[in-house]
Amino acid sequence: MATKNYKVEGMTCGHCELSVQEEIAEIVGVTAVKADHVSGAVTVEGDGFDDAAIASAVKEAGYKLV
Repeated sequence: MATKNYKVEGMTCGHCELSVQEEIAEIVGVTAVKADHVSGAVTVEGDGFDDAAIASAVKEAGYKLV
């Protein structure tokens, strides 16, 4: 299992965190995701996912992967 950390721009509240987490959680291979709007940090665990899929999910939620 891999753990990757990302930085997301634009999250300002708990609802933002939830939106990002829900979109990323839909990616095949993702087993856990945790977003923090204060730092912009997003931690993703799982196997078989790639950075492009994460970036696409973040964009779908309305935010930008930095």
